[in-house]
Amino acid sequence: MTTSGLGSSLAYLLSRAERGVNRGLAAVLAGEDVTVEQWRIMRALADGRGESMGELAEAVLMPHPTLTKAVDRLIDRALVYRGPAKGDRRRVAVFVSGRGVELLARVDGAVAEQQAVIALAFGRERTERLMRDLESLVEALDYAELRM
Repeated sequence: MTTSGLGSSLAYLLSRAERGVNRGLAAVLAGEDVTVEQWRIMRALADGRGESMGELAEAVLMPHPTLTKAVDRLIDRALVYRGPAKGDRRRVAVFVSGRGVELLARVDGAVAEQQAVIALAFGRERTERLMRDLESLVEALDYAELRM
């Protein structure tokens, strides 16, 4: 374990790992002309319930202006659409379209293969443990943030 310089920073190591994972994911998605951010948006909407822009921004970890531009691009490609929210027709929500569902079906296998490559390189058990540990870290940070 590195104990000096940038390598001693958890934030730096997490950013570097994210960059490596996203680089592989971007390569997988490039064939469909979809960015990692656009894929995250459609994946977040895949349950069909629809999300407000605020809910979606939080779910996909994007600032509102960036999200708006990405959603507009997806709308231009007929992969998502805006419509009345289920349960409250006064609110506007974003939904994945049938065409977006088809695209997700096409890329899901490739995305799973990319994750399998990571698991092969890092070890399946270590990868699963890392994912559990990262989920726990996110929960702990969320809890700490609520207490501040």
